[in-house]
Amino acid sequence: MTQAIVISSGHGLYVRGAEGIIDEVDEARRVVDAVAKYLADLGVQVTVFHDDVSTSQSENLDRIVDFHNAQPPHDLDLALHFNAFEPTSKPMGCEVLYVTEDILAEDLSATMAYAAGFINRGPKFRDDLAFLNGTANPALLAEVCFVDSEADVALYEEHFDELCAAIASTLAGKDFDEAEAEQPQPPRTMEVKVSFSGKCSHFGGPNDMGVSPSEDLAWWDDPEDATENPHLFLPNQPPGTSGLARRLDPSKPYLACRWDYDLTPKSMLADPTLRALVRNRKSGLQAMAWPADWGPNSETGRAADLSPGLMEALQLQTDDEVEVIYPAPTLIIAEEPEA
Repeated sequence: MTQAIVISSGHGLYVRGAEGIIDEVDEARRVVDAVAKYLADLGVQVTVFHDDVSTSQSENLDRIVDFHNAQPPHDLDLALHFNAFEPTSKPMGCEVLYVTEDILAEDLSATMAYAAGFINRGPKFRDDLAFLNGTANPALLAEVCFVDSEADVALYEEHFDELCAAIASTLAGKDFDEAEAEQPQPPRTMEVKVSFSGKCSHFGGPNDMGVSPSEDLAWWDDPEDATENPHLFLPNQPPGTSGLARRLDPSKPYLACRWDYDLTPKSMLADPTLRALVRNRKSGLQAMAWPADWGPNSETGRAADLSPGLMEALQLQTDDEVEVIYPAPTLIIAEEPEA
C-alpha cells in the first residue's frame, strides 16, 4: 500500500498545455487537488505541486522534477496531464505512461476508464519524457482524457468525482470502506501546532565547526540514540569527535528551532513519525524534516537552523527566510510566490 505520494499538475500557469473544449492546465490542477483530498481521506500522506513561476518549457520541467526530488522519502511520483489530438466528437480515452511501473500503470488506466466510461488506451512505455526519467522515485504520468474530444469531455465532467476517487483508491491500494474500517487513532499531537518564521542557517555533521567535537543534542546524548535513529545519524562516529551534533548526517532533512517543551515535549520532538513542514518563503519550495535540536540562539536573529541537505533541497542560503510548521499537516499544498 502507498504511504506517501507527491503529485504535480502538468505544465504551469505561464507554460500552458493543451487547449480544446477544456484547458489542460486548469483541469489538471482541478483533478490533482481533488485526488489529493481523497488520498488524505484514505490515510495517504500527499504533497501537491502546481508551477506558478516558470516561463519556459525547460524551466517548467526542471522545476517540477526538482520539486518531486526535494521531497522526503515517498512511494510514488505522479504527474497528471490531459491529452489532445484534433477536435472530434468521438471518444478517445485515457492512458498512463511509465518507465518502470507497468503494473500500476495498467491498473490506473483501467480504473480511470471504468470510473468515467473512457476508452482504455492502457499503459504506455515511454523512456523519452523528462518527468519519468528525472524523478528519483517510481513515477507515472497519467493522461486523463482528450481535451478536444466532445465525448471525453462530457464523460469527464459527468463522472469527475467518481474518477478522482477511483484514481486515489488505486494509488492508495485500498478502497474507502477499508480505510473507514481501519478506524485510525486520533493524532498523538492533540492538535498542537507551533510555527516559526524568519531567517535560517545550517548546522550539524562532521564539518560543523560551530559546535564542539563533544557537543550533544537537546534530547539525544547517548551513542545508542544514534544507532536507534538511522534516519538522522551517520552509522559511525566521525573521527576525533564524541558528541552527537557532529554525528548528524548532513544529507538528511533535520532542523532546530527554539521549541517550547511545554507545548512540544522532548519525547514528542524525538518521535520519528512526526516531522515539521519547512518552506522557502521566496521560492515556495517546501519539504518535511525531523526536529533534531533546540536552537538557534535568539541573539543570532534567526528562527531556524537546517541541515545542509535540507538547505540545498530547498535552495536556501544563510539568512534566507523560512517558515516552519510542526507537526506537519498530512495534506501539503505547495505554494509558489506571487508573480
